[in-house]
Amino acid sequence: MEKRRILLIGTGGTIASEMGNNGLEPELTSRQLLRYVPDISGICEIDCIQLFSLDSTNIRPEHWLRIAKAIQERYTQYDGFVVSHGTDTMAYTAAGLSYLIQNSLKPIVLTGAQKPIGYETTDSKQNLRDAFMVAASDMYGVLLVFNGKIIAGTRSRKTHSKSFEAFSSINYPIIGMAQDGRIIQYIRPERNISTQFYEVLDPKVALLKLAPGIDCGVAEYLLERNSALIIESFGVGGLPVYETGNFYETIKRGLEAGKTVVLTTQVENEGSDLSVYHVGNSIKQNLPILEAYDMITEAVIAKLMWILGRTTERAEVAKLFYTPISCDILSVF
Repeated sequence: MEKRRILLIGTGGTIASEMGNNGLEPELTSRQLLRYVPDISGICEIDCIQLFSLDSTNIRPEHWLRIAKAIQERYTQYDGFVVSHGTDTMAYTAAGLSYLIQNSLKPIVLTGAQKPIGYETTDSKQNLRDAFMVAASDMYGVLLVFNGKIIAGTRSRKTHSKSFEAFSSINYPIIGMAQDGRIIQYIRPERNISTQFYEVLDPKVALLKLAPGIDCGVAEYLLERNSALIIESFGVGGLPVYETGNFYETIKRGLEAGKTVVLTTQVENEGSDLSVYHVGNSIKQNLPILEAYDMITEAVIAKLMWILGRTTERAEVAKLFYTPISCDILSVF
């Protein structure tokens, strides 16, 4: 059987890093990475491009757009795509690509490593092998492959800062496993017949994590400077009212100014439910805010950037926000 053609897109990250004067810096190109894993040529035919060489801390929404455009321009030429990426913001990029490239009929796989590929003890080589195996398979959509796990792009989060078990699937099962040269697929997400590419994002989406006693002026400042504000609240969700300031009134003014506000939880698992307590239900009943439910913050950020790049009309924003895309939200209403 003819081997499938896969495009490797290099962006930098730990996987491509070498030690410099001030610590690890991404230096290796995508083609240089492949020299460390020559056996991958037995899985598929590979071409390489290098879009940029950045520590993923420096990757922004404009870079998501560049990756998506590179894939769109070459989409008909390849059977799958692998994006090598730094781990620190890989989950955000995976979410961003999930909205910029919707209903992909081909696998778009992000991977990286906790240790550079030149190290004796590294996870780079196996992660690359697994990523190419998935990219050359019959799977589809935007996926993150790391330490054997195959995770939906809208559900991935970096949950360990150093160990090889770096990523978890939040509020959704893993799609499958790459193990011993085989793919074990547990879930086959719904497949659409047409792939849609998008080219516009509104990056003015801010995130505020509440802490006890936080000044509501922080929310006011962020609302003034951004199109949308996501608030990570406590527990199942709610906004505090202090003698020194009223979050309810601050958010109300922001909404009246045409801003979008999403309330979610800083608790990693099980999502929000504003209807449980008065501090959440009073907001839900009286203000046109959006609730994230089981959608993870990385996906909320990327989804809002995609939505606000298309429309700012409140009803349409809400409709798009609550429309499931790439397994991003299940528990609505």
